[in-house]
Amino acid sequence: MSQTVTIVDYGSGNLHSAAKAFERAADEAGIAASIRVTSDPDAVRAADRIVLPGVGAFADCRAGLDAVAGMVEALEDTVRGKGRPFLGICVGMQLMASRGLEYVTTQGLGWIPGDVSLIRPQDESLKIPHMGWNTLHKQDEHALLDGIETGPAGWHAYFVHSYALVAERAQDVLALTDYGGPVTAMVAQGNMAGTQFHPEKSQRLGLALIANFLRWKP
Repeated sequence: MSQTVTIVDYGSGNLHSAAKAFERAADEAGIAASIRVTSDPDAVRAADRIVLPGVGAFADCRAGLDAVAGMVEALEDTVRGKGRPFLGICVGMQLMASRGLEYVTTQGLGWIPGDVSLIRPQDESLKIPHMGWNTLHKQDEHALLDGIETGPAGWHAYFVHSYALVAERAQDVLALTDYGGPVTAMVAQGNMAGTQFHPEKSQRLGLALIANFLRWKP
């Protein structure tokens, strides 16, 4: 039986690239899935799995999400209320936080306690934004990382961001990356997870993670 995966369209995110990556991952893993890009809150409520992408500034993304009538309520009802598997990507992950501190203070969804703050590498030669390929340092076991090699010699994920989530609770941080110090790369809590990197651009690691998400039964 095919599952429905809804990628939320709220005017922010590389939606075509994300949809293609999910279709490819499902096909290569032999998983029956219907990938839909939508701005319809009712489609979100009906979805088996929900993906929230995001590119740009935190405040702009939050404003875009708020501008889609009923979308925040649909996410709350379906993700928090019904416990459907959820994946936030880049700013979509950041929106899970309590607040974003990019230029102005903006309220997030409040699902993962913590603030999204400017990255401050200890090595002054490292430039902001953090852009490029980095490995992941797993902090805990999780189904989304099954079969993915982490650590210094692990697979690489593609990052492009200037701000990162600083979680209040260590148990919410699933993986870190190193950019002049530890930077949150993945968060997870219950049926909700998020990646600061772009799985749709992360080739081998990204396709494996997406397939794991499609199989995930939190």
